[in-house]
Amino acid sequence: MVSTTNARPIIIAGVDEVGRGALFGPVVAGATVLDAKATDYLATLGVTDSKRLTAQRRAALVPCIQAQAVTYAIGWASAREIDRLNILQASLLAMRRAIGRLTVRPELCLIDGNQRIPDLEIPQQTIVKGDQSQMAIAAASILAKVWRDTLIVRLDRRYPGYDLASNKGYGSARHRAAIAQLGKSPQHRQSFKVASQLTLPT
Repeated sequence: MVSTTNARPIIIAGVDEVGRGALFGPVVAGATVLDAKATDYLATLGVTDSKRLTAQRRAALVPCIQAQAVTYAIGWASAREIDRLNILQASLLAMRRAIGRLTVRPELCLIDGNQRIPDLEIPQQTIVKGDQSQMAIAAASILAKVWRDTLIVRLDRRYPGYDLASNKGYGSARHRAAIAQLGKSPQHRQSFKVASQLTLPT
């Protein structure tokens, strides 16, 4: 979003992450900056929280978001970083990396959730369920979700047997059974206890 205060434009980025609850692969964050025209247009297309959209609809919206955004970027933290830092800190790291890759520096970042990003040299505001109320955050959530899902499908060919193309790295019954039989791959989060994981994406 590009807002104005005293006639001076303020560049606002929306930031969200996906993959926190998965057993496999990175946690991925998206960041977008939208102007007022893009915000209105994407609203007419039904852009909202990525979890409320089908996979097909998310994929169809990605090129629209990319074409309309002032700037957008993806950041991630690897499974190894998740194990080293913990999932919360790795998620915040992925967000900071996404913001750092924007080609236009925002003056304010709207962060989905209630956790501030450490060491971010830009003013920030956390918004619980921001992907349902802020178009820039919703757009970021869609970009991050599609990017991560595409990566996991590609990794399914490298690490067969875990049903990754279907579960996208989350703890489905088939995925947990495969881990019990095959063990964890190098892309699995070694610090995550399989039996305690939720099966739904976050």
